Amino acid sequence: MKSSVLAFGLLAAATLLTSPAKADKLDDIIGSGTLRCAVVLDFPPMGSRDENNNPIGFDVDYCNDLAKALGVTAEIVETPFPERIPALMSGRVDVGVASTSDTLERAKTVGMTVPYFAFEMAVTANEKSGVKSFEDMKGKVVGATAGTYEAIALEQQVKAWGVGEFRPYQTQADVFLALSQGQLDATVSTSTVAQANVKTGKFPGIAVVGKAPFDIDYVALFTNREEYGLINYLNLFINQQVRTGRYDELYKKWVGGEVPSLAVNGVYR
Repeated sequence: MKSSVLAFGLLAAATLLTSPAKADKLDDIIGSGTLRCAVVLDFPPMGSRDENNNPIGFDVDYCNDLAKALGVTAEIVETPFPERIPALMSGRVDVGVASTSDTLERAKTVGMTVPYFAFEMAVTANEKSGVKSFEDMKGKVVGATAGTYEAIALEQQVKAWGVGEFRPYQTQADVFLALSQGQLDATVSTSTVAQANVKTGKFPGIAVVGKAPFDIDYVALFTNREEYGLINYLNLFINQQVRTGRYDELYKKWVGGEVPSLAVNGVYR
């Protein structure tokens, strides 16, 4: 009995030693030669299309940089805000480079990195609305892109005020079109998006009127939460982007102004 048990144990050990190691997502991406990035392309200057319909923006360049570091080709997969995580879960993309807030709720579903970008919030208003500050939004019709950090915060604020109306929209373009047409009185968005949309001239009659008192929106890259090897690689890549000055370079190229720190006081240094 003892000899048979010993023989079985030796056989099991030999099987474990000879079994090939399971490749992880990082190996799969390198082996495939392609990195598929979910990128939002109606969110300038993070993502948009040029006059030739080619994807451009901070997130597009960031995906290209990541692909270059991996030694593969980048594939930009246009992904509206509400579809970012479903695109990953369905296997259509490998990584999200999509200005995605690093919320604890999202971290239940996907694996999120340290911050790779930081947004401040701004109020943009229809010039006929009388809104000149965040406080003036009380009792007004306001809206934002569904599922975004600012949409969640703004809807909560409207509920706290107890007056006014919040309207969710599918895309940033829809929000600013509604604002320009007077369907909305004001919106809260990232300052980068607000300035970019005002500068285009496509949405007449709107203006950035001030800051919104919401927390800085730190955004992360994301992938499948069990892919620890890939998440570790992505964290180191973000670190390298900052250390080499590439983060500063991309910020100045696409946004301009003072480059925000990615450090959270007392947490990331």
